Amino acid sequence: MTLSGVYVPLVTPFDAAGAVAYAAIELLAHQVLDGGAAGLVALGTTGEPGALDAEEQRDVVDVIARVCRERGAPLLVAANSVAALAALGDRPEVTAALTLVPPFVRPGEAGVVAHLAALAAASPVPLVVYHVPYRTGQPLSAATRRRIAALPGIAGVKLAVGGIDDTTVDLLADPPARFAVLGGDDTVISPMLALGAHGGILASAHLTTAAFVDLVDGWRAGDAGPARVLGHRLAALSAALFAAPNPTVLKAILHAQGRIPSPAVRLPLLAPGDDAVRAALARLAAAPVEAAHP
Repeated sequence: MTLSGVYVPLVTPFDAAGAVAYAAIELLAHQVLDGGAAGLVALGTTGEPGALDAEEQRDVVDVIARVCRERGAPLLVAANSVAALAALGDRPEVTAALTLVPPFVRPGEAGVVAHLAALAAASPVPLVVYHVPYRTGQPLSAATRRRIAALPGIAGVKLAVGGIDDTTVDLLADPPARFAVLGGDDTVISPMLALGAHGGILASAHLTTAAFVDLVDGWRAGDAGPARVLGHRLAALSAALFAAPNPTVLKAILHAQGRIPSPAVRLPLLAPGDDAVRAALARLAAAPVEAAHP
């Protein structure tokens, strides 16, 4: 089965004392699934995994896995090492691991392919490769992306290159069979879908989840006019949410909605400015709720 639809990388809410608010995670998980999300992502960048200790990480995955088990929803868990992947073997709810192209070291494209091949061979679950070169410093050519797609145990890619470049167009013009291309840049998810992406891993879809689902469905149905209008409006919302480092504005909005107990983030993140939060609230007030197609 090729992964498709909207996947929400859940935030990690904290309570007033700074502890992880596990009940709020469970509530958020149910809410976005009620809104039509295809599945959930645990310990993605939006969930501030680097600020969680090992016990907190495990407990966060426990909560989200329980919801996915109850709802029959796919679960992706971020895992970037043989040890982290091996730990997923005891979790039957996990559909795939979200695995980052190795960051910072810039091993070259051949090194990336060899690294991902080794991880896929060792993993008990398929990998969805997270390609985000503006964070990792490692670009990948269209040919290398296709080599990765052909590796056994690779189920897809979260593609977040900061826009839509020629390699993205190349990949979507002739996508590999049974390989999911999921957009990871929220502001350009609509043109990604127009080009043929299977869906997206979208932090913005914590809010107006149903509208993002309608966007995916609209492009799938070929309803370009309504989908284009909806896409522009959701892009404006996403741009406002990412005006400060993710997920700072998003958590402020979720708190304003009463969905999480505090807007707190952990260092190295800082709270967003009031202007950014007000702008995002204004965009949210104008966000669409109608379907993109009949």
